[in-house]
This record gives sequence, C-alpha cells and structure tokens, in this order.
Amino acid sequence: MTPSAPTVEHNAARHRYEIHVDGERAGLTAYLDCGDQRVFHHTEVDDAYAGQGLAARLVQGALTDVRASGKRVVPVCPYVAKFLERHEEFADLADPVTPDVLEWLESRLG
Repeated sequence: MTPSAPTVEHNAARHRYEIHVDGERAGLTAYLDCGDQRVFHHTEVDDAYAGQGLAARLVQGALTDVRASGKRVVPVCPYVAKFLERHEEFADLADPVTPDVLEWLESRLG
C-alpha cells in the first residue's frame, strides 16, 4: 500500500488547521479570529510524524487559506512567526503581535 500525500484541512468548528497522513491526524495549528485577524497561538506535530516537514506544510496550507479568506495573520505561535520570517511570500499577511492582541488572546484562552 502506497502512503498518500499529506493533506491540510481547515477544521473551523475547532478553530484549527489539521494535517493528515494516511487518514490520521498528524498535527495541527490552532487559532482564534479577532475581527479580520486570524491569531495563530499553537502548532504541534505528533512525535510519530516528527522530522518529516509536516509542520511547514501545515502552516503553508493554513496561510494559503488565510490569504484566500482575506484575513490577516497574527503569529503569536513561535513556529508560525519563524515560518513567516523564512517565507517572504507570506509576509504581506502578517500583522505584529501587540500587547492588546496578547491580552485579548489570554482572555479567550483563559
């Protein structure tokens, strides 16, 4: 059986994008929307899938979707922030992480 290519899916009900490998969720990047900003606050890939470049594929897919939706990105998550630094093609989507955004996010996440 040949493994299928990883796929990125938007799970809007759970406020996250997921990457799937052979039908299994391998990782996610979580966000909350604040007006026209999508605030990414956490990214993870399961240990069983580490080292395969899945986090980069996941974030690339998420940012591509954000661009299509017309929203902006606030990279609170360190991985998303680093990805944006390395991929200038997405730089136009990024808004700065401000104290107001951090306070808003903390109030929503508890």
